[in-house]
Amino acid sequence: MFCFQCEQTAGCTGCTGKAGVCGKSADVAGLQDKLTGALIGLARAASGNTPSPSTHQAMIEGLFTTITNVNFNEETIRQQIENVTREKNSLIPGCGGCAQPCGRTEDYNMGLLWNADEDIRSLKSLILFGLRGMAAYAYHAMVLGYSDEEVNTFFYEGMFAIGEDLNMEQLLPIVMKVGEINLKCMALLDQANTESYGDPVPVTVPLTVEKGPFIVISGHDLKDLQLLLEQTEGKGINIYTNGEMLPAHAYPKLKAYPHLKGNLGTAWHNQQKEFADIPAPVLFTTNCLMPPKASYADRVFTTEVVSYPGVIHIGEDKDFTPVIEKALELGGYPEDREFTGINGGKTVTTGFARNTVLSAAGTIVNAVKGGALKHIFLVGGCDGARKGRSYYTDFVKQTPADTAVLTLACGKYRFNDLDLGTIGGLPRIMDMGQCNDAYSAIRAALALADAFDCGVNDLPLTLVLSWYEQKAVCILLTLLHLGIRNIYLGPTLPAFLSPGVLDFLVKNYGIRPTTTPEQDLKEILG
Repeated sequence: MFCFQCEQTAGCTGCTGKAGVCGKSADVAGLQDKLTGALIGLARAASGNTPSPSTHQAMIEGLFTTITNVNFNEETIRQQIENVTREKNSLIPGCGGCAQPCGRTEDYNMGLLWNADEDIRSLKSLILFGLRGMAAYAYHAMVLGYSDEEVNTFFYEGMFAIGEDLNMEQLLPIVMKVGEINLKCMALLDQANTESYGDPVPVTVPLTVEKGPFIVISGHDLKDLQLLLEQTEGKGINIYTNGEMLPAHAYPKLKAYPHLKGNLGTAWHNQQKEFADIPAPVLFTTNCLMPPKASYADRVFTTEVVSYPGVIHIGEDKDFTPVIEKALELGGYPEDREFTGINGGKTVTTGFARNTVLSAAGTIVNAVKGGALKHIFLVGGCDGARKGRSYYTDFVKQTPADTAVLTLACGKYRFNDLDLGTIGGLPRIMDMGQCNDAYSAIRAALALADAFDCGVNDLPLTLVLSWYEQKAVCILLTLLHLGIRNIYLGPTLPAFLSPGVLDFLVKNYGIRPTTTPEQDLKEILG
């Protein structure tokens, strides 16, 4: 196998041999490559033809399936390949029986990409991994009934390009277009979430689990949470979020359910420890799944494209009865159980999305002009297990009292239970939501730039980002598309960035690898 799409990849170069660091076997990794090659074949077949909604779904689900920590199941990946092949054949009926095949609709051999010139491999990887991340956002919007034709069409355009013999000058505009289209995709998902569940509002979320039966729900998909809340209503079962599901508490139509009680656990990579002995089932709705330990594997359930061998999967009917029955069987804790965040805090806050921040724009502008607020940091992104990620905790702890920290995605669990006080009536740490809520941060930054009559790069604003998987890739490309410079990126640089491509990003966008909190803060604040 060969895989280097995530931050934890072996030796910061690539996973090879029998298994990846994430727990995927070489066979699963091979099937994911085969699925990706089939998706490129689908994109080839779509050239000059009109894909149907089911073709769009096959493309989006197929790409989402190949994100890190989503699918570890050979059987379900084979089903995805069959589905993609079926959609391809519907676009070009009879093509497979051609006596003299032209090769223009064949599936792609991913070995050609992994063994390509390092700069070409790097740029094509940025396209591929960015499309995988964007597909996750398109999928979440799709299940809520929202889609965008320009977004759907670009998946074929981008995947087609990966299979072509293109040079750097031809690939670079496509890389940047991934960022452009991902901005539209995040806007689409923002619309889907807010029109379905209301605009997020600030809320304090307890980390205490009340006595009695409960279910933990992890991932990103708000629709699954809504359905679970509906099906558990009146059954004496409490619901607790985990990981990227935490921001769900801020949506008015979801927080209206009284049995949505709080949050259990921290970021995804702590699940094998945090779920080891809880007397409750855990439902995984999207990526973030790690191979379950034997101590709790019988309490794990998956849905959507998430899949693991031997784990009960909730299908398209969305009947969560097995999860509910398991919760009642296990019974929960006999008494309230108090948990804390990584830093000992007993509550966390969330819900500082674009509307909340924009409503305070005048206060923020006056605080900056008056000198009370000297700088704003956006510290967030994907969390991971490397020891170097303590950088983000230390960085936030060391930010001066006259600065504010915006955050989003699961990287916030490194510090979101800290109490750093307030500034201008707002908490110094403000959680804007999930990774896709980078859209909120972008909207807020653009509005502040308008208020100050300057460019975004002229604001007293610095982005300090942690990356782990492919959604971080498409967000970074969106920021670069918008011309945002001097982004601090860590804890390590992506293995798929060749020296030549990295040099291009540094020279043209000022990408900066993180060093130490002390050194970076000194550089930022002068």
